[in-house]
Amino acid sequence: MPGITGQGTTFNLPNYVGELFSESPQDTPFLSAIGGLTGGEAVNSTLFQWQGYDLRDASDVRQRTEGAPAPSGEERARFNVYNVAEIHQEAIELSYTKLAATGQYASTGSAHPGAVGIDGVNPVSDESDWQIRQALIQMARDIEQTFITGTFAQPTTNAQPRRTRGILQAIATNVIDAAGEPLDHDMVIDLLQMVWEAGGIQQSGTATLMCNGYQKRMLTKIFVSDANYQETTRNIGGVSVSTIITDFGELNVMLNRYMPNSTISVVSLEQCAPRFLLVPGKGFLFIEPLAKTGASERAQIYGEVGLKYGNEKAHGKITGLASGPATGGGA
Repeated sequence: MPGITGQGTTFNLPNYVGELFSESPQDTPFLSAIGGLTGGEAVNSTLFQWQGYDLRDASDVRQRTEGAPAPSGEERARFNVYNVAEIHQEAIELSYTKLAATGQYASTGSAHPGAVGIDGVNPVSDESDWQIRQALIQMARDIEQTFITGTFAQPTTNAQPRRTRGILQAIATNVIDAAGEPLDHDMVIDLLQMVWEAGGIQQSGTATLMCNGYQKRMLTKIFVSDANYQETTRNIGGVSVSTIITDFGELNVMLNRYMPNSTISVVSLEQCAPRFLLVPGKGFLFIEPLAKTGASERAQIYGEVGLKYGNEKAHGKITGLASGPATGGGA
């Protein structure tokens, strides 16, 4: 059902009795596995960067002759990669009446004449705390989404928001276009080989295939059902993931509802981390009261965060996959 925009009152935020269940999923596996909202790295600028370098190719013909002079000097150049911290800001506004009327209940909606006085307890005894918790969960989901599919934006004025570059946009080197074909064994192995040759998925504990529901089913079929392997599980940063055995090691499979249905990515999780812009005296993702404008309590939740993804060559993706079973046509 839709949420409430503006001030929450006893009219638009009625109380009910009984156990409280969430209709919306709350999992954020990618964000949780790389540090969550408490385990990231601090920055002191909206723009943050990290560095990279490469080594020359290994050679079997660089032997020197006896008594030869010293060779010419050779140095390796470094390069920088950057991203931005984006602003996440939410507000809560509740009338004094709504905060106080914890024992006032709405109708059950039942047509039974005895349903008005149904017994039960309102599990929400503090409306403000409950609304803040939900706002924090929603912000975590927003960050999870943007860390995966976010499109980079660094405007020159504050007329537009900064947007952090998500992991899928960051991957530019190791890319396979499936052109509408279903995921198969060769596609996955080709991608893993590309990433491995580029220096990625070297740490088996954090080498991860991330995908949505249908592609997870395809991976299970390819590497478990058809290959007759035993699927196992492990824990990464508090996130339970399954594992599959491939030619390039035992990889985690992270089921993520925020991944596009037509895409699968391989991610070296050890290279990724949230980066937080800390506000002096407040930290990251803080709650503070707002100025009063009447008979209500107002507060805002504020935080600035961006994604560090390390070496983009340590990751890879397959795009354009068939996102469901093929449908046969009739003659």
